[in-house]
Amino acid sequence: MTEPVAVVVGVGPGLGSAVARRFAAAGFKVAVARRRPEELAGLVEEIGASAYACDATEQDSVEAMFAAIDKELGGPQAVVYNAGAYKPGGILDIEAADFERCWRIGCLGGFHVGQAAAKRMVEAGAGTIIFTGATASLRGSAKFANLAVPKFGLRALAQSMARDLGPQGVHVAHTIIDGQIAGERTGYRAEDRGNDAVLAPDAIAEAYYQLHVQPRSAWTQELDLRPCMETF
Repeated sequence: MTEPVAVVVGVGPGLGSAVARRFAAAGFKVAVARRRPEELAGLVEEIGASAYACDATEQDSVEAMFAAIDKELGGPQAVVYNAGAYKPGGILDIEAADFERCWRIGCLGGFHVGQAAAKRMVEAGAGTIIFTGATASLRGSAKFANLAVPKFGLRALAQSMARDLGPQGVHVAHTIIDGQIAGERTGYRAEDRGNDAVLAPDAIAEAYYQLHVQPRSAWTQELDLRPCMETF
């Protein structure tokens, strides 16, 4: 049997890298993607991943990436969309260009990647697509419109895709990351495993992998993850 393939789009030093490591540890050939793939050289060397350039906001870029992965690694069994953007601001201060950019990266990119993955997985009759959400997927807080609007949309996309694709053998899941992730825009390092106030990237990555291996008779559509100290 050939090795399965996992694709992670939106790979940074925190969660994206942790997800790539987890799937690599499970024996997957891993494709990691971001707009500047040269920034992934260390991760590529560490886990033997393949890096691809991808601007998720552009459908042609997404299709080119998947075509290259098909040719070089094979069709994907698991695809994780982890890209996002956020610029804080009150509704009176937000620039329309920033609002659109955050939506294009946080929501439209999810559609492009999800659709491209779904085409391949429906043909294969199996596969997992996971979208990374946030607290903002559930509520729009003051000064968070640039994050909440795309995250609301991404959640709706995941729900529609799950209902559409589940009967065709494709598992679509949306995660609500309710808290700060160590190593991502925080003062905490990814190795701060003992800090109960933040989510460890490798702990989230383990949950993502478990979503992929869930039996078809008990699929999770939405999973919320938070540190034990988080109030909710």
